[in-house]
Formats: sequence, C-alpha cells, structure tokens
Amino acid sequence: MAYIELTMTSSATTSPNAADHRPPPIGHGPVRVWLYLIALMIVAIIIVGGATRLTDSGLSITEWQPIHGVIPPLSEAAWEDEFAKYREIPQYEIINVGMTLAEFKTIYWWEWGHRFLGRMIGVAFILPLVFFWMSGRIAGNLKMPLVGMFVLGGLQGAVGWWMVTSGLSERTDVSQYRLAIHLTLACALLAYIVWVARGLSPLPNWTAEKGIRWRAWLIVALVLIQIFLGGVVAGLNAGLTFNTWPLLDGALVPSGLFIQEPAWRNLFENVATVQFNHRMVAYLLLLAAVVHAFQARKSAYYRSAMLIALLVAGQACIGIATLIMVVPLELALAHQLGAVIVLWAAIVHLRRLPTRETMAVA
Repeated sequence: MAYIELTMTSSATTSPNAADHRPPPIGHGPVRVWLYLIALMIVAIIIVGGATRLTDSGLSITEWQPIHGVIPPLSEAAWEDEFAKYREIPQYEIINVGMTLAEFKTIYWWEWGHRFLGRMIGVAFILPLVFFWMSGRIAGNLKMPLVGMFVLGGLQGAVGWWMVTSGLSERTDVSQYRLAIHLTLACALLAYIVWVARGLSPLPNWTAEKGIRWRAWLIVALVLIQIFLGGVVAGLNAGLTFNTWPLLDGALVPSGLFIQEPAWRNLFENVATVQFNHRMVAYLLLLAAVVHAFQARKSAYYRSAMLIALLVAGQACIGIATLIMVVPLELALAHQLGAVIVLWAAIVHLRRLPTRETMAVA
C-alpha cells in the first residue's frame, strides 16, 4: 500500500505547478497514520473473511457474543459445547455430518479469527479517536467523517451477524445477497477511510480537468460494483462452475441467462448469469482504466492512472487463473486482495484530482 501511495504522489512532478502543494492541517500527521493503520486492518479482515467463506467456516460459531465471544473455548468441555451447537444447524446435518471435533476446530478458528479481527479494529479505532478528540488534534471539519466511520463500522458488525443468521436455520450456507452486502460495505468503509486519510496529506494546488475527474469517479464506481458482483459469485459458489475462458458454457454469451422468473432473480440467483455479469464488468472496468490512462497521458495524473490500468489488468489475469484452476484457496485470496488494492489505488488517484470546490473545504 505504501508503494501505491508513493508512486501516486510522485506522479505530481509531471505538472508545471507540482511544487505548489497545500500542506495538511497542523497536527494531523498522527491522525493520518492512525487511519492508514485502520485501513490496513480492514484489508486484513477482508482477506480473512474471504478465507472464512472459501473454507465454509462462517457458520461454525452459531451465536453472536460481542464481549464474551472474544475468548475461544479453553477446555475440552467448552469445545464439545461449541461443537454440539454447530451439529444442530443444517450445514452440519446435510453437508458435514460425521465431522470430527478436530475438523470442527479448523473451521471454528477461521471464523473466530475473523470476528476477533473485527473486535480489534473497533478497539484500535475508538481508543485513539477518543485520545485525538480530547487532545484537540481533530479539526472541526474532520469530526463528522470520523463519527461516520465509527457508525459504519458498527453497522458492518451488525450486517455480519445478519449474514450469518441466514445460514443457521434453513440454508446450508449464508445468503449471497447478505454476503455481497457485507463485503461491499467493508470495502466502502475502507474507501472512505483512505479518502479521508489521503486528504490529510499535502494535496496539489491545481485543479483537475472535469473529464479526468469524471472518469476517475467512474473507475471507483465500477470497482465497487465488481466487488459486489464478486460477493454474489462467492455466495453462489459460481466460480466452481463454467471453468473455461474466454468462453462460458461454450459461448461468449451463453444461453439460459434469463431462465428464471421474475427476470431480475437471474442477476443474483442464476449461476451462469452471475458469472457472466462478473466477467462483463471486469472487461468494462479494464477498458475504462486503459482509456482513462490514455486520456491522462499528458496530464500530471498519467502515472497514477497508468498504475490503476496495470493493477486492473493484473487483477483480471489473477481472476482468469482462479477460474480456470477451479478456485484454489491461495489464488482466490490473491484475487480478493487484488480487488482491494485496485480500490485503494483508485481512491488515492481520485483524491488527488481536486476541483476548486474540494480545494476550498479539504
């Protein structure tokens, strides 16, 4: 992440006015570092969450205990109690019947680690926030964004449990709708934190062309849409079917994309349609990134725009390899990490494209 930041900052040297930068607010250096650390922790929990999903571990803890749940089972009796609760849900009865306690411990630790990271992010956010606030290090225009981060973080925890509950009674896994929302909200929170943190760094004094800024916004929007679609793919295990590229079920545009009624259900419940849409948005995102880099070739933002295009291309290659190799864990996690890196880079790039209005309030 630091490499992305340094590369993008250095791209400003191509501008005649690159020496003119507005300094960040006095005393906000520690706040900026703190926010970037929180962002890195969110990246970590997104990856652990991906591993939790890919190992089918997300339903191993059947209760939500925000305080008591920080302590894992410490005795054999405690482990047996947790295992007994798991044996009551459909996932065990239909898919994992006969699972041993040792096998249960494996999936339990993935889910426990995911929840533990969530708790640690909360502590790492709220304690420094109180300190910076009480010590007067937070300017007035920064207070509401930080409160907004806190609210979004709490909402993300609630959405996570809402997701888990969808798989505890009738289903053998969680709802793909709720999984996609949970993943996208985490990434949106990450983007928001990176946006605010980057605004506490020196920003250029020049304004960006309207067209360049509009295309940068488009890339961010496409990345978030693609992340949501990736969540739907994961929720339906759609990556385990149609493992060929560039053809899908023997065609560029396969038949049967809208066989379910009503038609909108195909977008979220038809495995072929879900994978097809994920591919198409990937192509659109790559095209948008390449066009954006080409059109920015004579501007101060060329190097950061080119970096995004290269990252998107690399991410597409990882995605194709993950599909063809039928979703090995390591490649799937690399693909998820790649999406987060692309989002981070796109936000930093966009934040460096100030208009006169944003310069007045940043």
